[in-house]
Amino acid sequence: MARGGAAAGHRRRGTGRALESVTGPRPQRAALRLMKTSDGNLSVHARRLEEAHYVQCLKSFDGRVPRTRYRLTDTGRRALERYLDHMEALIRTMRDR
Repeated sequence: MARGGAAAGHRRRGTGRALESVTGPRPQRAALRLMKTSDGNLSVHARRLEEAHYVQCLKSFDGRVPRTRYRLTDTGRRALERYLDHMEALIRTMRDR
């Protein structure tokens, strides 16, 4: 497991959920409901993902309404694929027991 034991694993899972939610086709409100979080918490996750170069933040206006969208970067896609591969291997190992 990642450095930091169970707590680090929990953060990684949370970050993975955030990554999937903010980069998918769902609008922000749906992502907030899915993750059971607030705008502030979602923005903290998004900022960390952006700092890690996992997502790209795209800000624009629709008329006078500000819009923020996130795009998964190549680095983010590779990290997500590695994470999913790891989780699938873990699930296979547990099922084979």
